[in-house]
Amino acid sequence: MKRYRFERLWTGADWERDALVCVAEDGSVAEPTPGPAELIHGYALPGMPNLHSHAFQRAMAGLSEHATQGGDSFWSWRDAMYRFVDRLEPEDVQAIAAQLYVEMLEAGYTSVGEFHYLHHDRDGSPYARRAELGLRVAEAARSTGMDLVLLPVLYATRGFDGAPAEHAQRRFANDLDGFLRIVEELQAEGLRVGVAPHSLRAVPPELLAECVAAAPGPIHMHVAEQVKEVDEHIAARGARPIEWLLSHADVNERWCLVHATHTTVEEMHALALSGAVAGLCPTTEANLGDGIPHVAELLARDGHFGIGSDSHVSVSVVEELRWLEYVQRLSHWRRNALASSVVPSTGTRLYRQALAGGARALGGGLGAVSPGHRANIVVLDPEHPALVGRPLDALLDAYVFASNRPAIQRVMVAGQWCVEDGRHVRREPVFAAYRRTIDKLAD
Repeated sequence: MKRYRFERLWTGADWERDALVCVAEDGSVAEPTPGPAELIHGYALPGMPNLHSHAFQRAMAGLSEHATQGGDSFWSWRDAMYRFVDRLEPEDVQAIAAQLYVEMLEAGYTSVGEFHYLHHDRDGSPYARRAELGLRVAEAARSTGMDLVLLPVLYATRGFDGAPAEHAQRRFANDLDGFLRIVEELQAEGLRVGVAPHSLRAVPPELLAECVAAAPGPIHMHVAEQVKEVDEHIAARGARPIEWLLSHADVNERWCLVHATHTTVEEMHALALSGAVAGLCPTTEANLGDGIPHVAELLARDGHFGIGSDSHVSVSVVEELRWLEYVQRLSHWRRNALASSVVPSTGTRLYRQALAGGARALGGGLGAVSPGHRANIVVLDPEHPALVGRPLDALLDAYVFASNRPAIQRVMVAGQWCVEDGRHVRREPVFAAYRRTIDKLAD
């Protein structure tokens, strides 16, 4: 048993002073017991879940920002991603994921849902270990201390007509049997595993039920990210994507509908009633020019959302939350668009909602510093210029909206300190391996 006395601790509900936190051997928060405790200065918060990640894409961030003839969109970006992924070997995938997880931890993300669709060798053939690349990602998480939920992706078709995946998608594509083998291999390693039917265009209705039954954990799916996708779905099935999904699947609190960008207000209300989480990725959605989701309307029906860094053009909790609020201000023409009469502090409401939604999307046991939850804790620097002199009821506002320079001092995951003085304890060796990978890919 380890004991810590936090000078100031936001439990996920309210601020406490001189708060005793006991950590059990399994890395969970235990019931407090008397005894000596290490004093921790600063402002402590529950670590943020990152509910949507494609780890390998961190290595291509910034490589698709030159305009091309004919206009740029998600679809032209996707073509660039396909070309990049063709070059990756298993050791590259592991090195990139480890570097990303170091950056995430330094940014205050303490758990991640890895939406993992890179399965096969460069020629499209399975590895001897079907789950080779997923296991490489898991090793990257283990070596850096990241709390991982692995979400192997089923990608079966290229579109709503049921045509098989195209050549550029050969490293992603599986039939149901191949997908189930990957899930079983990951489960056999004792990993926390959910499933991810990629999207309604990539998983036909007859496979969807079998896919979601493959594991008892979270179910994540891309839905309604692009106008083109919505229009094609209406043409093929006579309904909008979320409207159709809610009518044809048992969508509940296990589900995370990633993006949910192009919806009607009625669809967002129905999503809220289902108990599912909207997986919002504001910096990636902005980078791709996707659109702006109806977040205020979701919250008006007590819906749930969490945040993800997705393509990792930015790896920052505060930037995701800031973008989420700012695009709502721009679209609704008012300030503090996502605050409420119950929680008037915008920063507090954003952080609290993203914590709760992220915890739900990754299967629970996260998002609070309380007995039974994993001891995932972020400590903010009390001497950070954005935080000094701020009252506690404005502290999260200052953190989210004003801390452009990193404000994180220490990070604990499952009871182990992995960030000290703002730096991951393995930053140097992890970066050295990443640098070798990038130099090789640049040749």
